[in-house]
Amino acid sequence: MGKRIINFNPGPCALPLPILEKAAAEFTDYAGTGMSIMEISHRSKQFQAVVDESVALLKELLGVPDNYKIMFLGGGASTQFYFVPMNYLNGGTADYVNTGAWSKKAIKEAKLFGTVNVAATSEESTFKFIPKQADLKLTADAKYFHYTSNNTIYGTEYHYVPQVKAPLICDMSSDIMSFAFDVSKFALIYAGAQKNLGPAGVTVVIARDDFIEAGSDKIPTMVQYRTHAKENSLYNTPPCVNIYMLKLFMEWVKKEGGLKAMEARTKAKADLLYGAIDEMGSLYKGHAEKDSRSNMNVTFNLTGGEEQEKKFIEEATKAGFGGSKGHRSVGGVRISMYNATSPDDIKKFVAFMKEFYSKNK
Repeated sequence: MGKRIINFNPGPCALPLPILEKAAAEFTDYAGTGMSIMEISHRSKQFQAVVDESVALLKELLGVPDNYKIMFLGGGASTQFYFVPMNYLNGGTADYVNTGAWSKKAIKEAKLFGTVNVAATSEESTFKFIPKQADLKLTADAKYFHYTSNNTIYGTEYHYVPQVKAPLICDMSSDIMSFAFDVSKFALIYAGAQKNLGPAGVTVVIARDDFIEAGSDKIPTMVQYRTHAKENSLYNTPPCVNIYMLKLFMEWVKKEGGLKAMEARTKAKADLLYGAIDEMGSLYKGHAEKDSRSNMNVTFNLTGGEEQEKKFIEEATKAGFGGSKGHRSVGGVRISMYNATSPDDIKKFVAFMKEFYSKNK
């Protein structure tokens, strides 16, 4: 096998090597079936077990209450941008917070089905901060309140759960499984797997039973959450391989110590990298305000401008660090530190940053 890089890509994310090796070993013959997981029927007892085990692991790791259902859907988190308002807006008003590209896209889709009140925004600052609870301008009779917990492009993250009377909905695609939180505060959570749960291709939806039933039944069958909840994500052929890979990833998380261990791991990585940025502030300048910094996606620029940033990224690539280029909206450098990225990986990158600093300060 060739040498693997330290992968900082923002999504699809790095995957733990042990699960890649396990998947490779089982690829041509899954569970003694003589078939690949790509080939077996989604109606088979073997695949039913994959779904059941994936649900059980997510419930255990996240502490999902019994009155919630977990669904595995296709189409990515972007599909949920219209699933949510199609089920719940029905010509009414919903509150959204605009903190970046993904929340903007969700707002755009919601406007097709009703009125959107932008309860707060950080757009004028180029999305450098997360609005505080006191900044929220809420609608008295909102159908729901929607926010994006982590913003991969701009490197900001909520470090609180908004307190609202309306049903709380969160796009938790890029920081789920990195910190402990109370699922019971939410009516619905959705997350594309390709950041912190597995490979691209499956979206996890966690929704409260009564909220599922409150969704519209005047919309296509495939768009109703009740359809997928009732059929245990097997109403139609689901993204089978991706669910299987998610199961392997959740087994790895459990083996590593579960959510508390992932939270400690996340904090250790963030402290290392932000500590280096602040220590060498004459060269590295973070994009996000300090109290809004993302623990998943660290964004920063170099004081020498674009040419220096290009040099930094080129040298980082040669040193074995992949995916460090920032999004075109921000430029600079973006280091994505999802669960499979270890604190040792970040220590090595910080050592590279210090070496670059010594030559370019």
